[in-house]
Amino acid sequence: MPSLCLFGAQWGDEGKGKIIDHLARDVDYVVRYQGGANAGHTIVIDGAKFVLHLIPSGVLHEGRINVIGGGVALDPAALVEELDGLAAENIHVGPDNLRISARAHVIFDYHRGWDALAERLRGVQKIGTTGRGIGPAYADKAARSGLRVADLLDERRLRAALEGNLAEKNVLREAAGEAALDVDQLVQGCRALAERLAPFVGDVGAELRDAYAVGKSILFEAAQGAMLDIDHGTYPFVTSSNTGVGGIPNGAGFPPQHLDRALGIAKAYCTRVGEGPFPTEDTGAVGERLREAGHEYGATTGRPRRCGWLDMVALRYALELNGAEGWVLTNLDVLTGFEKIPVGMAYSRRGERLERYPAHWPDLEDLEVEYRELPGWEEDLRAARRFEDLPAAAQAYVTFLEEASGRPIRMISVGPGRDEVIHR
Repeated sequence: MPSLCLFGAQWGDEGKGKIIDHLARDVDYVVRYQGGANAGHTIVIDGAKFVLHLIPSGVLHEGRINVIGGGVALDPAALVEELDGLAAENIHVGPDNLRISARAHVIFDYHRGWDALAERLRGVQKIGTTGRGIGPAYADKAARSGLRVADLLDERRLRAALEGNLAEKNVLREAAGEAALDVDQLVQGCRALAERLAPFVGDVGAELRDAYAVGKSILFEAAQGAMLDIDHGTYPFVTSSNTGVGGIPNGAGFPPQHLDRALGIAKAYCTRVGEGPFPTEDTGAVGERLREAGHEYGATTGRPRRCGWLDMVALRYALELNGAEGWVLTNLDVLTGFEKIPVGMAYSRRGERLERYPAHWPDLEDLEVEYRELPGWEEDLRAARRFEDLPAAAQAYVTFLEEASGRPIRMISVGPGRDEVIHR
């Protein structure tokens, strides 16, 4: 496994943190290449829960080098808070096991403020962002007015760039009734953060290319999910980065032809946070039951997730789009106790049957979903470590999902614990 990407094959929250932690035992590098602190990768170790937002999940293993790539929107205050939280748990993080790209774009206070304000102004057309400034930071990147981590470490350059940015940002803030921001306060607030992060900063792309050339193994850790991709998801109800394998070349400075393998990851049912289409959503008692059984509340925001049945149309699209060799099935244990388990197999819209995911999200309005029901099971799955340990109905469900997706299921998560995993 010289290089592998694990990407979310739904709308995020598929359990990537746990599986990346599991795979990190056997790699040299773990790389985050996009997204920001809106990610919440949860790992449970001996009953203790760790939620990582920016630092890759490999940090919980000794000897792994963890990389925050240039495609990440980096909130320095959030990163320092995360570093302090891990230190309090006696988890070592230092320049020997964490690298930060000098090219990563920085989130400032005005990004967070504008994010929240823009969401309020959208009214009923709101996107459902986390309000952490990630979208505005990526917008500044595209507009070539963003600042990168390298700029954060150069006070003269930082001040000059912020003066130019605030000349524009403050006009917009004042027009919206918000107080203007002060350059001196922003620069002063950045000093301690820059000092703290400086030892970690470097050219991570060059290091990854060199590592691959000498046979080191690299695990690319995606944030969010394929259906939230800025280009290929349910736009505009998406995140602001490329969430699948397409984000790796730019987000990590790693040649695309050197990515050897990609695995998707999906829950045995489906969830979504925020606004946007969700064809298999159940807004009644079943959705609530899934939410409570799966503890479906955002690791970053605490927001309750919308819940529903597995959407095979969307899953096939995500796996195909990212060239997945196979996929990982998580939260199978959550379905214990359901008498019947529906799987969305196709859509119907105005008399037309759709087996491919529409390219334009309004085409998902007024859909009817064609379901296939499979029998459920009553047995607790958490002790299973072999496929044969699963009850017959759970085995049949997994086999059906493989056939319907057209790709093998390589791993099955049967509980939140670190080792509650079946390899196939």
